[in-house]
Amino acid sequence: MISAAMSETEVINVIGGGLAGSEAAWQAARRGVKVRLYEMRPQRTTGAHRTGNLAELVCSNSLKSDEASTAPRLLKDELRSGGSLLIELAKIAAVPAGSALAVDREKFSALVTERLEHHPNIEIRREEVTAISDQEITVIAAGPLASPALARAIGDLTGESGLYFFDALSPIVDGETIDFERAFRAARYGKGGDDYVNCPMTKEEYDRFYDALVIAESVKPHDGMEDEEKYFEGCLPIEELGRRGRDTLRFGPMKPVGLIDPRTGREPYACVQLRLENLMAGAYNIVGFQCHIKYGDQKRVLQLIPGLENAEFIRFGQMHRNTFVCSPKLLRETLQMRDHPRVLFAGQISGIEGYTEAMATGMIAGMNAARLALGLEVAAPPRESATGSLTFYLANAEASNFQPANTTFALLPPLEPETRKHARRKIDRHRIQVERGLKAFHEWLDRIGEAAPSSQAQTV
Repeated sequence: MISAAMSETEVINVIGGGLAGSEAAWQAARRGVKVRLYEMRPQRTTGAHRTGNLAELVCSNSLKSDEASTAPRLLKDELRSGGSLLIELAKIAAVPAGSALAVDREKFSALVTERLEHHPNIEIRREEVTAISDQEITVIAAGPLASPALARAIGDLTGESGLYFFDALSPIVDGETIDFERAFRAARYGKGGDDYVNCPMTKEEYDRFYDALVIAESVKPHDGMEDEEKYFEGCLPIEELGRRGRDTLRFGPMKPVGLIDPRTGREPYACVQLRLENLMAGAYNIVGFQCHIKYGDQKRVLQLIPGLENAEFIRFGQMHRNTFVCSPKLLRETLQMRDHPRVLFAGQISGIEGYTEAMATGMIAGMNAARLALGLEVAAPPRESATGSLTFYLANAEASNFQPANTTFALLPPLEPETRKHARRKIDRHRIQVERGLKAFHEWLDRIGEAAPSSQAQTV
């Protein structure tokens, strides 16, 4: 049970030291509030984490597009405006990735851990939480891999049980074992230089790969969950995509569009892309190749990819349980529980998908937890903003078919008909949505007195 110790200002509990929990702890602490950050690793680990560091990335190392006038960039700009620690450290730990923001995952998590460990307002407790009090200000940011005991405690609090799906990890390849006689370096459409490694396929090579993929043996679901397996449509295992049709992969993660094979001077029939994992170019993840295939079959299938015939795999693709609550039934747009307003949710357990989305919900939950502790009115970000669209979705989506969501333009409110009439091109409409969203977010921060200096200015 979390203790109920009080000081002049009430202490805030943050459960989970992932992206959302780390950002929530930082946001509360920099407002002068004492924070207890609970993280069970390394005393108790999960099936996906490898270290005890805070903010460890377990799937891709990409924080998505950093290109102007995109929805992911809008979310990043809002995080910067809100004084996000994690988005600042992501820039410091960045590795080349074309128009995307990708990080050296070990450097990134080490930086986050160091900053939080040295903040005077943050006490990090390496222990598992097994019960939650609705009388204490608590941010639940346990991520998709909450321990069984914590999951039961969340179920007791929310009345929800058995709401989960299986998420997937992409394989990681040792860069020294890639055959560059077959593979070539280039970014799609020439954007960002040669930050990606590309493995082109002829039709015959693709057909051979596809036939092997669809008969590969999958890992069986966890005991007792055989009839309940669910996948997030935005993160389907590659073998599941393959079963939806022979050409599905060529129009998905293996699309060759915007790439020219220098050996032939032509666009390949299909293409597999690998993205740099760290600055030393020692490891690459196979983009979009999350899978749930047994390791022996997985190696056999992946080595059919041209350039990876002799590849050594640092990590094979795998699936892991991803727990989340039915937020439309439970949460307000402030990320507080409707029935227990002193308890807030953030990160993937709240029903969002994506690294920056976890940071953004952590920012809002940490901000509002601090406002509760300081006796201030809580606030929900504006609907026009990317952050506000996320919290709006969590509170207002259709509960009967609730699915985790990423930040997309589809999540933002549409433009007025008159504006759409003058902005005929999609790129112009997106630019207007981005400008409108960032302006609304800045005005909201000013209005509630939360316009923050950069997190760097808060370094202690």
